[in-house]
Amino acid sequence: MTVTGAGQNRPSALQPEDLGDFTAGVRIVPISLLAIGIGLIATLVALALLRLIGLFTNLLYFHRWSTELISPASNTLGVAAVVVPVFGGLIVGLMARYGSERIRGHGIPEAIESILLNGSRVQPRLAILKPLSAAVSIGSGGPFGAEGPIIMTGGAFGSMIAQLFHLSSTERKTLLVAGAAAGMSATFAAPLAAVLLAVELLLFEWKPRSVIPVALASATAGAARRYIMGLGPLFPVPAHPIFIGPEGLMGCVIIGILAGAASAALTWAVYKSEDAFQHLPIHWMWWPALGGLVIGLGGLLFPQALGVGYETIGALLQGDVPRMTIAGILLVKSVIWAVSLGSGTSGGVLAPLLMIGGAVGGVAGMFLPYEGASFWPLIGMAAILGGMMRSPFTGIVFALELTHDFNSLLPLLVANMIAYGFTVLVLKRSILTEKVARRGFHLSREYSVDPLEVLFVREVMRTSIVVLSSSQTLAEVAAVSRPDHQIRGQHLYPVLDAGRQLVGVLTRKDIAKAVSDSAFPGTPIAELARRNAVVAYRDEPLRVIVNRMAETGYTRMPVLASQKNGEVAGMISLEDLLHARVRNLAEERHRERVIRLRLPFGVSSRTELQPAEMGPAGPAAAEEEREAI
Repeated sequence: MTVTGAGQNRPSALQPEDLGDFTAGVRIVPISLLAIGIGLIATLVALALLRLIGLFTNLLYFHRWSTELISPASNTLGVAAVVVPVFGGLIVGLMARYGSERIRGHGIPEAIESILLNGSRVQPRLAILKPLSAAVSIGSGGPFGAEGPIIMTGGAFGSMIAQLFHLSSTERKTLLVAGAAAGMSATFAAPLAAVLLAVELLLFEWKPRSVIPVALASATAGAARRYIMGLGPLFPVPAHPIFIGPEGLMGCVIIGILAGAASAALTWAVYKSEDAFQHLPIHWMWWPALGGLVIGLGGLLFPQALGVGYETIGALLQGDVPRMTIAGILLVKSVIWAVSLGSGTSGGVLAPLLMIGGAVGGVAGMFLPYEGASFWPLIGMAAILGGMMRSPFTGIVFALELTHDFNSLLPLLVANMIAYGFTVLVLKRSILTEKVARRGFHLSREYSVDPLEVLFVREVMRTSIVVLSSSQTLAEVAAVSRPDHQIRGQHLYPVLDAGRQLVGVLTRKDIAKAVSDSAFPGTPIAELARRNAVVAYRDEPLRVIVNRMAETGYTRMPVLASQKNGEVAGMISLEDLLHARVRNLAEERHRERVIRLRLPFGVSSRTELQPAEMGPAGPAAAEEEREAI
């Protein structure tokens, strides 16, 4: 059905002066206040998780009661240390089986799923089980970081608080992401990187309505951290030169390629490991214990691979790591991390990636020009974040906030973008979105302005239309319902009064029904017309029309000159909106040489793709189709 029935209210026209750069309203104020409160809570959650990790590490490896964050590498258990990760994996498996399966994984994909599939609703028990399971997993030697679980836990608290108020799904999403960003900000003293991570991975938009509350929550957590956990930078580095020259920049390109290749290899290893576990003839509850066995054996070979590994990351950034340590990171840490993560245990990815990326930079630094101690490990750390997570700006800013080495900005930009470009071309999805895709959902991470936002009704509406006069009778207009009528593409007919103002609308089916019901041929069509039709206005953006069609279910509308002037200016339909999309596609696909070079001897270069060569999707074909309609 294409027109409204009686009693529908005509929509208010959106005037040109009402259009702005952004769509934020006053609702941003209460949402921001809630986000600030969530930022404080997320800081306490981050502190609690780090203390839990320290507690379990001390209990399981050193048999003492302490919450100090310590590396398991210095334990004296010998071969018995193999049992500790197995025990931790068994506990995590039981918690997932009988508590919540959503504690499995590294946190960020689970947060994405909560946003996309569950209306940003997170179960309250997840706020308890996720940090507890992560603390057990990491405290028992799991080669993970705390940031993923903290992101999920902070998001869970943000979602729970949002569910206490009368909010929309979009507003709940904002508060969930605010909690996630605040958790990361509190963990690493990196408030700006946390906001960028939220935008690049969780918000799926860049709008003031969401970015401002998330940024305020992150800033609140960053400020509160100073009183609770101390100041940054988390990993200080020696001073590096402000400019490294062409050879150094070429080295950054090489690091970017190596980091991109390592990102692709690690992503492949994680999901091959997950596929291998799925083929085992045992319940998934036991998989983390098997992953723990791999962790324990790897820990015997290279103890520094156990736990979060902040000490090893700090050593890499000081430039005093032996080659055997670098080899152990690349071989042992990478393998046990990929296998254990594929087993479905609970743990984050940022800290392991920092360590592996630093090792990649350390290897490359043996052959690249010397630019200062730890320079190449720093570039490798950031580049692997940009490539692995497909979040290049997060990787750049994260490295700057962790080290405060702003002299490295230019090298970081080069290496991150090369790694990002490498993985975009080689892999269809990142390690974070692959898990979502494996559950049957597609996630696009390209952000752009909708072309329907910047095109107006006047640019796509049809002006060659048939209109009916309210003084005409049914007999006079009956011809338009015949199949052989010349206006085959028009199904909706505006009915105008003597002053050419819109009275109502009639569909072709309305006229055919009145004829088939043997209505009196002399009946004025003004009596048959549907009043208060849903209309469009010439100066409205097409996005407004799309929303109006979605809300009303009507896909054809008469176009009025303005709200004050009811004169019919044309007609717009869903087909016309598709033509607007065709225009956008033509801008992306049509290639031409705008400036022609005239070569000597009267020869000119005129090799360009003409619009006619574009096939049926080109502008010429679209115009022919519009004329046919």
